[in-house]
Amino acid sequence: MRTYNLQSVDSLPQPHPERHRQAFVTGGAYALLFLFGAAQGLIGCFQYSRGAGPIPVAALLSAALILVTCVLGAAGMGSAAGALVPAAGWLLVSVVLTLPTPGGSVIVTNTAAGVWYLYGGSVCAAAGVVYAFVTRSRARVRRS
Repeated sequence: MRTYNLQSVDSLPQPHPERHRQAFVTGGAYALLFLFGAAQGLIGCFQYSRGAGPIPVAALLSAALILVTCVLGAAGMGSAAGALVPAAGWLLVSVVLTLPTPGGSVIVTNTAAGVWYLYGGSVCAAAGVVYAFVTRSRARVRRS
């Protein structure tokens, strides 16, 4: 008779390498979306004042770009989180760079261009997130 050894029993199910790979890729995509939104905020904070005469063209383009990024991020990821993540990255960097330093200097000033950049970008990021939530919820209702 053969002796039975408990160490030879594999009681745990084998992990599914396909799921782990997919989760890694999805997490990496969300991280890249966050970094892309943060990079847009970083570039926008230093370039917002460029314009044509009194029109702050760079601030308006930056606001439109974060809107497009949020909408395309949601479409690419297939979830509203794809819009929320770049908006959070943009907002985090823009708010941090708006705060005054101990020396009193600020990067985004209280000018018309600065107001258009911060408020316009915030409204566009929020609009992209709301659009993503609405379109994803409609798609979920259609599937039901």
